[in-house]
Amino acid sequence: MQINILYRHNHSPELLPQPVGAVDLSSEPMFSTTSLSSSDRKKALLALLVVTSVWGATFIWMKQALNALESEIAVQGRFQVIAILVAARFLVAAVVMFFAFSRARTALRELEQWKGGLILGGIMFVGFVTQMIGLEEISPSVSAFLTSLYVVFTALISMLFTKSRPTRTLLVGVLLATFGAGFIQGPPHLTWGVGEILTVICAVFFALHIIFTQRITQEVDPVGVTLTSFVVVSAGSIVLLFLAGGGQSISQWSIVFKDGVLLQVLCLGIGGSFFCLLLLNIYQRYLNPIQAAIIYALEPVWATIYGLTLGLDEWTGWILIGGSALFFGNVVVEIFTNADEEE
Repeated sequence: MQINILYRHNHSPELLPQPVGAVDLSSEPMFSTTSLSSSDRKKALLALLVVTSVWGATFIWMKQALNALESEIAVQGRFQVIAILVAARFLVAAVVMFFAFSRARTALRELEQWKGGLILGGIMFVGFVTQMIGLEEISPSVSAFLTSLYVVFTALISMLFTKSRPTRTLLVGVLLATFGAGFIQGPPHLTWGVGEILTVICAVFFALHIIFTQRITQEVDPVGVTLTSFVVVSAGSIVLLFLAGGGQSISQWSIVFKDGVLLQVLCLGIGGSFFCLLLLNIYQRYLNPIQAAIIYALEPVWATIYGLTLGLDEWTGWILIGGSALFFGNVVVEIFTNADEEE
């Protein structure tokens, strides 16, 4: 829980050179969006839907990598192994960004890009870490439910920043999306220990990532800030690994190249981070942050579809209930949002 330049009005969201300004989080409205035509707005919606479909696959890739590293987890601990995988994932994404875009390389020399990257990367890093530690104590279904609360937190934080209330349509969409994302794998069994609390904190930071993406990517080049945020997350994971007493031997890092791990890390880095976060940074600014959060909540639907296809999950009635709630939550928001705009 992924977070562009304020392109001139009426410009389509293409990767065109843009002037870069300072990141000032106080001078402009937090949730201003760029004007665009109906067709361009549909492109933004489609882009974020594509993001959720790839993010859904990241669950499978991470699970496959962890399954291949069961012996290493037994020796080194789950936390250190996941820290290495996260660091490697975002390092791969940063390298691809660096060589794919000259604008990304230029951004490394610009202070404003590092300010934006530090904010977005720092928020992402805290979200990943708290979720990672929380998973040590709770089941994946509980983690999925509590993480899905970022949709609710996005609405609450938006209300706090704007001092206004979201429309009833968005609130209905928030409730449906949260229920659907949380219950698609069945009712979670909460005990409210350390793991649950950390995962709720994770959901708060994923919500902050959505909200600050909306702001920062309207101030600085989305391509540049994507690279700097990748560097921040990767560096943070490495530092945390060292603080935990790991990462001090080449043999520990070599687990990334193990059969059944390397391909998954490349998929996570290129697909889950490089492709998805770049697309998110380019297009999310055209939508209300709450609407974007509701779209992102479709991620577990894709994960469930992939899991059923690969035989990693079993069909239950909750899949139909949760998936339907997510679907109708997005449909309600899209239909009524368009009607409100036309009116």
